Amino acid sequence: MKYTQLGRTGLKVSRLVLGTMNFGPQTNEADSHAIMDAALDAGLNFFDTANVYGWGENKGRTERIIGNWFAKGGDRRDKVVLATKVYGNMAPDDNEPWPNHNKLSALNIRRAVDASLKRLQTDYIDVYQFHHIDRATPFEEIWQAIDVLVQQGKILYVGSSNFPGYKIAQANEIAARRGGTIGLVSEQCLYNLAERRAEMEVIPAAQDYGLGVIPWSPLHGGLLGGVIKKEVEGGRRTSGRAADTLADPAARAQIQAYEDLLDKHGLEPGEAALAWLLTRPGVTGPIVGPRTAEQLTSALRAVELELSEELLTGLDEIFPGPGPSPEAFAW
Repeated sequence: MKYTQLGRTGLKVSRLVLGTMNFGPQTNEADSHAIMDAALDAGLNFFDTANVYGWGENKGRTERIIGNWFAKGGDRRDKVVLATKVYGNMAPDDNEPWPNHNKLSALNIRRAVDASLKRLQTDYIDVYQFHHIDRATPFEEIWQAIDVLVQQGKILYVGSSNFPGYKIAQANEIAARRGGTIGLVSEQCLYNLAERRAEMEVIPAAQDYGLGVIPWSPLHGGLLGGVIKKEVEGGRRTSGRAADTLADPAARAQIQAYEDLLDKHGLEPGEAALAWLLTRPGVTGPIVGPRTAEQLTSALRAVELELSEELLTGLDEIFPGPGPSPEAFAW
């Protein structure tokens, strides 16, 4: 495994991040524990989750699965850089939450941290992430709540997720004015070959403010994982976002060109898509969310892939990025 610093911090993390969103809804607890063991054995030390994972009436289930794995001992907790998130409505029925039971008020942050710590069976969270911007809560209040939690030893670092570039700047400028607050150290955003809008504002802001970029959905809902090849060879029907995209003839032709290019270079599409992200400026590591141990093994191979300049140029031709900001939208 290869490692890098998380943004401007001294925290060293693996170039792949283990996403746990499938633990519970798609993968049972025993298999989830086996995947985490395999990840740790492979040197993958950065684990990502969220308080809402498990979804519906099972919100919090994923954190409990991780907590039960930590409870097995064997230095599991000490070896893991643990990241979780706060913002979402934790009411199991998804109805309107009781006041102050979601988003980023100081009260909900305090409540949510304690609940996550209990489910995770740990006394601290390495990277506590805001899952979304809260338009109603000023950053002065948010940072005051975070300062208290840092002083209490309940969290060490703070990250954002799904923030626009201007909110990254605003959050860290207010943190700097307050003094004594490190501010955001990471941004978790939607970023992959097929979805490169983050290159316009989010990633430049993250780089300027020293945030590590953690892409989620690196395979764009399976679209970049060899979906057409799997249809043809395995008779596997495509569903969800990938199926909707492939229903568009132009989009299907784009994905076919992508798969053909990688076949020419003898590479698996999913592994190449992850390896491409590892070449991108500012990227700490993409989140991989395996449902099985085999999927984890495939993802791990991406860290060792070296993509040629010819291949990188070909990928840019198929999936052109927006270009530098502000030229991309100014003229």
